[in-house]
Amino acid sequence: MRRMIKALALVSAGVWLGALGVAHATPEQESPYPNLGVFARALVHVETSYVEDVDQDTLVYGAIRGMVATLDPHSAFLDPDEVRLLESDTDGRFAGVGVEISVRDGWLTVLGVFPGGPAAAAGVKPGDRFLRIEGRGARDMRMDDAVRVMRGEPGTRVHVAIRREGEESDLELDLTRAIIDVPPVDARLLPGGILYVSIASFQSNTADELDAALDAGVRQARASGGIRGLMLDLRNNPGGLVDQAVRVCDEFLSSGVIVSTRARGGRLLSESRASLLGTRPDWPMVVLVNELSASAAEIVAGALHDQHRATLVGDRTFGKGSVQNIIDLPDGSALKLTIARYYTPSGGSIQARGIEPDVSAPQDLGGQHGPEGAFREADLEGHLDGAPTHEESGARRNLPRTPDASAAPDEPFHADTQARTAYGVIEALAQARTRP
Repeated sequence: MRRMIKALALVSAGVWLGALGVAHATPEQESPYPNLGVFARALVHVETSYVEDVDQDTLVYGAIRGMVATLDPHSAFLDPDEVRLLESDTDGRFAGVGVEISVRDGWLTVLGVFPGGPAAAAGVKPGDRFLRIEGRGARDMRMDDAVRVMRGEPGTRVHVAIRREGEESDLELDLTRAIIDVPPVDARLLPGGILYVSIASFQSNTADELDAALDAGVRQARASGGIRGLMLDLRNNPGGLVDQAVRVCDEFLSSGVIVSTRARGGRLLSESRASLLGTRPDWPMVVLVNELSASAAEIVAGALHDQHRATLVGDRTFGKGSVQNIIDLPDGSALKLTIARYYTPSGGSIQARGIEPDVSAPQDLGGQHGPEGAFREADLEGHLDGAPTHEESGARRNLPRTPDASAAPDEPFHADTQARTAYGVIEALAQARTRP
């Protein structure tokens, strides 16, 4: 360990720490990172003088975690176990309780509940706050620690205590861990030739699943005159793989920018563009969004909106417009580091702003997450500010008059006010398309 510390100081900080003193480098050799000398010296004192034996990996990992924690909420250090958890998330299959969580005001808060999972069966709802997980206080618990505790072998149990707004007493629940299969795409054909497609997250197979769902919808609608319109539901979609979001957009766009990224100082890093090959027909299209539509979901919504390909319906989106890069480290750990911001085709920054829908349609969620109680990127401690936009256009659409959003119990989305509104919008757009 001592040899490692000395090498670190010599190579990285321009100083050498001996047992009795510090030899400073000459001005010509000074490192641009002189504070690493301070770190190395502190590490020597802890390793040699602390009252108990210390684990070297724990010290170094803790130092890296502390460094990254001073950045933004989405930058993080991942130890090898956490790297494996991240990989299972992007594959869309893992053993756990079936919730999406984030941190709000220091509390681990439920963002979404996977249908059919243990949490859904126990009645866990978005907005619930964890008080304890397996006896550990959840206040200020790191999100990665919470995920690790709640994951485990299928069939084993995890005990949680939950606080719900409006409830006088806390909820004590025993959740049985299970394999959570998260199908990224769900689709069904609605009356009148309207194809409804929901994307739950952007996993490694999302674009392929969407392609298959669209093909199946086209075949199913052929006997009744074909598809007249498309509803794309991105509500409660926390994001995921950006390349999948770009491929989803490319299904519906034949040309133009999909998304661009800019690094420090506004330097353009990348720009993804649509291609004509494989583009779907120009169906009338509505995209449903809410305050939990984030990251890759906002890229899709922003691209389809700015390219005048779709009408957005719902609530302002979450506002997670920063780019994280996974940097592998030699021991199997990794850095998840924010390196840029996303921009929509019109030059608008998503970060801490979100995307405003064309048609505002607040959702009644039983007092849990209405617009007044919504939390977004801008509410996260240490969030990045939205950068200046680049030639942003704030133009609004001229939409046809939509019918009343009320519905009978046997009509589509009778219990879902946002989707019912979107269904009315897509019907009006489809009718306007067929008028002479």
